[in-house]
Amino acid sequence: MKGYHLGELEELVLLVVGILDQEAYGVSVSEEIKSQTGRKVNISAIHTVLNRLEEKGFVKSHMGGATEERGGRRKRLFSLSANGRAAINEVKMMRNRLYDQLPPLALDFSHG
Repeated sequence: MKGYHLGELEELVLLVVGILDQEAYGVSVSEEIKSQTGRKVNISAIHTVLNRLEEKGFVKSHMGGATEERGGRRKRLFSLSANGRAAINEVKMMRNRLYDQLPPLALDFSHG
């Protein structure tokens, strides 16, 4: 790999930011992870990972407009950077290479 070292939660958050496109912010990322995986992740952990991904250059953020429903507060919206897209592609290729090397019996769960 070309230096794209992602933890499991980082990878998951990065993928969800890509899925949500321009609508990715802390709560929407948390809700999408729950919807897609059934996994409930603490919002503080999501914010920590989003900040770390931005420091690594995998996502970029900007402040959205204030809304009444948020009491006039603005959302910090995230999107994938070019490096983030490259990281996702590299991780996917690495995982596929590893899965492709598994012997057929390693994937046969019918025999307990």
